[in-house]
Amino acid sequence: MEIVSTYSHELEAVQPRLDEYHEVEQALADPEVLGDRVQSRKLAKRFSELGAVKNATDAFRSALEDLEAAQEMAQEDPSFADELPGLEQRLETAHDKFLKILIPRDPQDADDVILEVKAGEGGEESALFAADLARMYSRYAEAKGWKVKEMASTPTELGGFKDITLSIAAKGNVPPEEGVWAHLKYEGGVHRVQRVPVTESQGRVHTSAAGVLVVPEVEEDDDEVVIDKNDIRVDVFRSSGPGGQSVNTTDSAVRMTHLPTGIVVSMQNEKSQIQNREAAMRVLKARLAQLEREKKEAEAQAVRASQVRTVDRSERIRTYNFPENRIADHRTGYKAYNLSNVLEGELGPVIDSAIEMDEQQRMDEAGAGRADK
Repeated sequence: MEIVSTYSHELEAVQPRLDEYHEVEQALADPEVLGDRVQSRKLAKRFSELGAVKNATDAFRSALEDLEAAQEMAQEDPSFADELPGLEQRLETAHDKFLKILIPRDPQDADDVILEVKAGEGGEESALFAADLARMYSRYAEAKGWKVKEMASTPTELGGFKDITLSIAAKGNVPPEEGVWAHLKYEGGVHRVQRVPVTESQGRVHTSAAGVLVVPEVEEDDDEVVIDKNDIRVDVFRSSGPGGQSVNTTDSAVRMTHLPTGIVVSMQNEKSQIQNREAAMRVLKARLAQLEREKKEAEAQAVRASQVRTVDRSERIRTYNFPENRIADHRTGYKAYNLSNVLEGELGPVIDSAIEMDEQQRMDEAGAGRADK
């Protein structure tokens, strides 16, 4: 078992998670657990996460054992030597995936998200760009098989948005690496656009920007965030459309203010005040949960490559240059000349560059941690 022993310390490191996988599997078969909706949902989510660990480990063990068997047989029959290069490559690939599984993941990776786009400097052109970004994220999400719902928006007369809030959710339980937050958490920050605005009569290129905020959604019955009703001020008003004109005759729109933090959430897209209150509370809980996570990370001086630690709200993370049809991410160095495709939802390679940068940093940090020991 010479080859297996070479990787024995890595296989030992993953064993606690494999043990937990079997424990969770047994728990999910317990009728009492199945009768508890909150508990069963949390366990199902954890089971999906650990399932990815088990699959990667099984593939790694299989590649190890097959290579070792082939080496032994090659000593007796040289014809088996021809299989060794392919088996070695398979082992290398399986080992790389296995190492990534060993890296501690962001615990929110499998979560759904609330994504907000807000127009910034640039007036009407910025609002139009905000609409472009919202459509880009919607099409990207739909291509991934996710569900997208517009929760709130403030449209402008030319078809842009002063602000728009989207709920983006995966269908069912997904492994962390396939989660919505795992992909969209890198999008938070300021997005800059360079193009000729529709309002520009002389054909000059202008630069404007829109801000994107992404937070993991908090489950309705999640006890992570407890909000004291005395800490909330709720104002109701009539919904308005482009230009501020009233679009109904009842005070169904809601503005919810969390007094301790000053966070303000406005909702007017739903038909009733109750529905708008519920939607506002969803967004408020998600923002407060994210605020608390950021506070804890700052106190612990956590180092994790994600929106939380790398994206300052005022930092320009990406430029969309229309004259050159160029998209450029300033954090990862990614650059391509297919901007029109990206805006149609082909955002995968851009996001992949951020995921790869994140994974590499976490692998380097994990390696440094092992070296210190």
